[in-house]
Amino acid sequence: MPLTPVLRRARRWTLPLSLGVSDGILNALVLATAAILHSAAQITVSLALRVGCVAFVTAVVTIFIAEYAELRSRLSRAAHQLSLSGRGQLAATNLGRRVRAEAIEAGLVASLSSFAGAALPLLVAGLLPAASWAGLVVALILLGVLGAALATSVQGSRRRWTAGLILAGAVVAAIGSQLNIT
Repeated sequence: MPLTPVLRRARRWTLPLSLGVSDGILNALVLATAAILHSAAQITVSLALRVGCVAFVTAVVTIFIAEYAELRSRLSRAAHQLSLSGRGQLAATNLGRRVRAEAIEAGLVASLSSFAGAALPLLVAGLLPAASWAGLVVALILLGVLGAALATSVQGSRRRWTAGLILAGAVVAAIGSQLNIT
């Protein structure tokens, strides 16, 4: 069965979405777990937004670079297979512009999802100062939801994917607690 344009785009977004969400949540866990569990300092809305901005910036740059390099290497291989002699011939065409646009799109998808993944658990912690630990619970739940969604996408075991991502989040939170970055 041929893929519709919407399904094609959704599949193209699997990597930037999953990487963005997981990276954002894991960044929040590393950077804020110690403050949530051990510090008298409160997680603030401002801190949540700043951590989200850090996740946004790093995701947009890293995913754009990785996606652009991957797509350009595919163009280079295609040019070689077509026996095109000039260096970067395909990159100078409409295909090159399309590659750049797709890399920008992937970077934006990853950065927005990374911002959300980092900011949401910390916003919960900031808005519930008496129960800031709820931010950690939200982070683990989000990782579980991501695991279930990825399992569905790749036709894997929902239990294993969900448990695996929650376990990974718990390990990262423990590392964050030990690093005590405040």
